[in-house]
Amino acid sequence: MRLIDTHTHLDFPDFDADRERLLASAAALGVERMVVLGVDQGNWQRVWDLACSDTRLPAALGLHPVYLEQHQPEHLAQLRAWLERLRGDPRLCAVGEFGLDYYLPELDKARQQALFEAQLQMACDFDLPALLHVRRSHAQVIATLKRYKPVRAGIIHAFAGSYEEAREYIKLGFKLGLGGAATWPQAFRLRKTLPRLPLESVVLETDAPDMAPVMHPGARNSPEHLPDIARALAEVMGVECAALAAASTRNACELFGW
Repeated sequence: MRLIDTHTHLDFPDFDADRERLLASAAALGVERMVVLGVDQGNWQRVWDLACSDTRLPAALGLHPVYLEQHQPEHLAQLRAWLERLRGDPRLCAVGEFGLDYYLPELDKARQQALFEAQLQMACDFDLPALLHVRRSHAQVIATLKRYKPVRAGIIHAFAGSYEEAREYIKLGFKLGLGGAATWPQAFRLRKTLPRLPLESVVLETDAPDMAPVMHPGARNSPEHLPDIARALAEVMGVECAALAAASTRNACELFGW
């Protein structure tokens, strides 16, 4: 089974003690690539250093909405400078993680929107996929994407919306990132939506170290868990695991140009 983990934070300190062991273990399980996403200006260099050290760890750089208070106006200019400097480098695969988070009430919506649109414009300007964080904000994200119409589209990370919202993203060319959340029986709506999704619209992810699947409760999530996640999601979707794995890998390769 060949797999690609389209969303990780492997630069986080959670992995400092055993990152090399983890990468070898994940590779032995068939996980060929693991996208590492930036979340604020302070971790871009760590993300890029990983990408430079291992061809299995392509990088994305962005300003995550949950870290809104850490982001300064000059960080957008610095992000553009990074993207300009790395333009055409195959180790840079996307802009992200960015988006809108309406779950946390303390995050100012207007500031989030400005940051979202500025990064979405960069994804368009540099012809890179957008890796989007969308929490309780599907309507606003969809409306914004319809205005910008990014040609490369991207991935809706940790998709947990309705079938109708999924259909809108698919129409816009976006893939839906599926991971540990849908393995939990409590995710009623999501588990009802999954069997209706076309295989050509989904990619697999872990969000390591977060969003551990039901078979590893309370554990640090890891790309090593992606095969287990794939098996659980295939069962929910009513498809063969091999078919889901092959479709997800194909979709990721097409999106990122691999």
